[in-house]
Amino acid sequence: MSEVLIHPAFELIQTETIPSLRTTVYAYRHKATGATHYHLESEDPNNVFLVAFRTVPMDSTGVAHILEHTALCGSERFPVRDPFFMMTRRSLNTFMNAFTSSDWTAYPFASQNRKDFENLLAVYLDAAFFPRLDALDFAQEGHRIEFAETDNTESPLVFKGVVFNEMKGAMSSPVRALWDALSSHLFPTVTYHYNSGGDPAAIPDLTHDQLVAFHRSHYHPSNAVFMTYGDIPAVEHQTAFEEQALHRFTAADLNIHVADEQRLPAPQTVAGRYAVEPEGETRRKTHIVLGWLLDKSTDLETMLTAHLLADVLLDNSASPLRHALETSELGTAPSPLCGLEDSNREMVFTCGVEGSEPEHGQAVEELVLGVLKEVAEQGVPQELIESMLHQLELHQREIGGDGFPYGLQMMLNALPAAIHRGNPATYLNIDPVLESLRQRIQNPGFIKELVRTWLLDNPHRVTLTFRPDPNLGAEQAQAETERLAAIKAGLDADARQQIIEQAHALEARQNTKDDPAVLPKVGLGDIPRELKIPEPIHVARTPLINTWFNAGTNGLVYEQLIVDLPPVDETLLPMLPLFTAYLSEVGSGGRDYRATQARHAAVTGGIHANLSVHGGVEDIAAGRAFFVLSGKSLNRNQGALGELLQETFETARFDELSRLRELVAQSRAHAEQSVTDNGHMLAMTGASSGMSPVAALAHQWRGLEGIRRLKALDDALNSPAELQHFAASLETLRQSLQSAPRQFLLVAEAEQHQVLHEHLSSLWTGRSQDTTPGSFQPAFTPKRVSDAWTTSTSVNFCGRAYPAVPPGHADAAPLTVLGGYLRNNFLHRAIREQGGAYGGGASYDSDSGSFRFYSYRDPRLGATLRDFDSAIEWLLTDQHEPRYLEEAILGVIARIDQPGSPAGEAKSAFHSSLHGRTPAQRREFRGGIVEVTLDDLRRVASRYLKDTEAHTTVICPPTAKEEIERLALTNHKL
Repeated sequence: MSEVLIHPAFELIQTETIPSLRTTVYAYRHKATGATHYHLESEDPNNVFLVAFRTVPMDSTGVAHILEHTALCGSERFPVRDPFFMMTRRSLNTFMNAFTSSDWTAYPFASQNRKDFENLLAVYLDAAFFPRLDALDFAQEGHRIEFAETDNTESPLVFKGVVFNEMKGAMSSPVRALWDALSSHLFPTVTYHYNSGGDPAAIPDLTHDQLVAFHRSHYHPSNAVFMTYGDIPAVEHQTAFEEQALHRFTAADLNIHVADEQRLPAPQTVAGRYAVEPEGETRRKTHIVLGWLLDKSTDLETMLTAHLLADVLLDNSASPLRHALETSELGTAPSPLCGLEDSNREMVFTCGVEGSEPEHGQAVEELVLGVLKEVAEQGVPQELIESMLHQLELHQREIGGDGFPYGLQMMLNALPAAIHRGNPATYLNIDPVLESLRQRIQNPGFIKELVRTWLLDNPHRVTLTFRPDPNLGAEQAQAETERLAAIKAGLDADARQQIIEQAHALEARQNTKDDPAVLPKVGLGDIPRELKIPEPIHVARTPLINTWFNAGTNGLVYEQLIVDLPPVDETLLPMLPLFTAYLSEVGSGGRDYRATQARHAAVTGGIHANLSVHGGVEDIAAGRAFFVLSGKSLNRNQGALGELLQETFETARFDELSRLRELVAQSRAHAEQSVTDNGHMLAMTGASSGMSPVAALAHQWRGLEGIRRLKALDDALNSPAELQHFAASLETLRQSLQSAPRQFLLVAEAEQHQVLHEHLSSLWTGRSQDTTPGSFQPAFTPKRVSDAWTTSTSVNFCGRAYPAVPPGHADAAPLTVLGGYLRNNFLHRAIREQGGAYGGGASYDSDSGSFRFYSYRDPRLGATLRDFDSAIEWLLTDQHEPRYLEEAILGVIARIDQPGSPAGEAKSAFHSSLHGRTPAQRREFRGGIVEVTLDDLRRVASRYLKDTEAHTTVICPPTAKEEIERLALTNHKL
């Protein structure tokens, strides 16, 4: 091993090499302050930085969350109003964000460009340790009061603020509210008792002085954890840490930690409620969950043992507790909370049901405890335990990074250990613990004893019945109205004038154009010349069509069966996404679904199906559609993986009617829960649904119309005849695929090629190999969309779309740049800063051939739609700084060049080419991005973003009825 260079301000504490991750972990200590630095040395050029602070608030004002936002609003070296969002435009980053967890706050970023990494590091360090924390930024990001009519002191007061509205949206999710309610009872005395994100009812209690004091007491190097990953040497990071921040600090006597929770002497039974729309459906909407407080998460073997136990009980339908919850008539589906929460200092095991009734609380508790008693007495099959241990091993070996940098994934896995003063390196190197567990599970009483001691004999248990209440939303709104009225009644003339002056001061600050020159940047000259796209090593045409990619998969094999989608009867179209979702959830190979699930877990990392449907490169209406069946396994199980893929495709059985009924009920519950987290995507999908066949299918399959159809199907399947008909429809779809053209994709390390090829040929040769292209062409009639969908939410999601061009058109590049241009320079300020929404923006969507605007967790409707229009007007009429264009281009290139996992990049390259997005087309498109001019942006905006071509979809609460009517939107109840 070469000599490890260390900055003199640091000392090396520990070194540990982790072969399975191809990483060496170095632990350092800053001598003067005690700050810790963990460097994950890797050959990966996608370098990652993170600084985290232990934050343990003892109230629900959201102080840590609001501080996270406000710290990024300007700092000592970079005294501009919005350095974080400005840097997203002046960077080639592959990731930028900040997180507030229950007991830590972290600021991570990643970049493949060394200059860009150094720029971002300077901004992040200054933001974390030397933020301005301006009172106006606190008012914008946290909370403030204003008059509904800014200058009219007779109008009502209203609460505003980005985090205030974000948390209103977050707490509209029943599952989020359920977790917070359960945590408040499981943790009666420590920080987890409180809502770290902020309870909208408590956020207005936080003062600016309290925010500043919290920063002073928590954001100190003595309470900090630094983490870095990649091929930049640790000493270079440490030099930056020392010179740009740490040299200004001395050690502080900080002992910020989470204390041991006081254990309950006996199990508790509690109740809670969540808001649904007035006159909304409450039948079978109750959540009933049981939660146990377990041991500390700071011991790796204890944590992995807890994961193993949770997986044995709940991982799949072969698991005894999940099976009981899935098949019970006490609920429609297992609770989304089922499983182990290990990020807190003390772990929580949770299980239960959703879709129940309040009176079933005791019965659900008896069901769960009954299953646990049976397991404690009789145990579970040894094969099930070994399968779950296999899953832990596979998860450890797989190299991730698709959509989230691999190095950051490892950091976040290890961060809780560092936060709670454990050893992060041991949390990354789980192989020794896996070997220990392999020995321990040979004891026939292993699982029995865990269930008995950790669950049955553990008195720190809470059973929560969480019911829907159509009146709660009105009660909360009334309480807020009365609170604001009381505040107003206590205001004298001077205080009222101060509110008006603050509103104008904030507006002036938001409209101020900061000098971006104080911030570092990369330019167009720093853009890499070439787009790296994996190329297949081998493409075979006989006896099977298959494409092979070599990739550094760390001992894993990825295999896909790709089938051209044949014509599908219009009556069966809505069933296609359900067919793909359920194909690997039912029995196959002569087994029932539980035995099949057990087999999958024993030898694979999961098998799943999906539909790959995209518009054509030159003609959106002339796209292609494929059915894709995917699986992965460790190298040693590649033969079993291939056999299971074949069995799933050829012998999946849809005659287990009760299983199908359970799956549809579970799908409905999951779909309904998705709205408050994914509303902006649903709104955009709805807005573009009248423009092309692909866009219409997206709305019908995974959009708002799909959710509505799924709810109707779930209601209909209470009829045995309808259930039988549904099963027959799925079987018809399965049979229709058997003779369709097919091909295969294989991704693995080079030495696996021959054995994989031989096994593939032995399984599939002799079966139908029709090479006629699929002719899936659903009926489509263009239409204008102006819709409002009402549901249980206290915030809005707005979407607007305009018909544009396919991705092969010359205007696709300027339309892509236009999205970032409008978001950066108009929409962010108008919708987030001034409008108070959590987010807003615009983008070109190549699949639907449309240009789309959106807002996320938005307190406004009509005003946001007007902002969409104003953005176009601003583009066409205002003067623009040259840097705006460069920043928008940089943002697009950064997204295009964002790396994925080795397997993920190979799969992406294959499927892109399958749909005509060949490497040549993608490189040509990327080259066109750099050539876009401001005149191009104005030209495409004038041509495509016409008032008469706008399509609109919003998601909002039923209380917005009058505004829906004023906007002339068609009202749909979701």
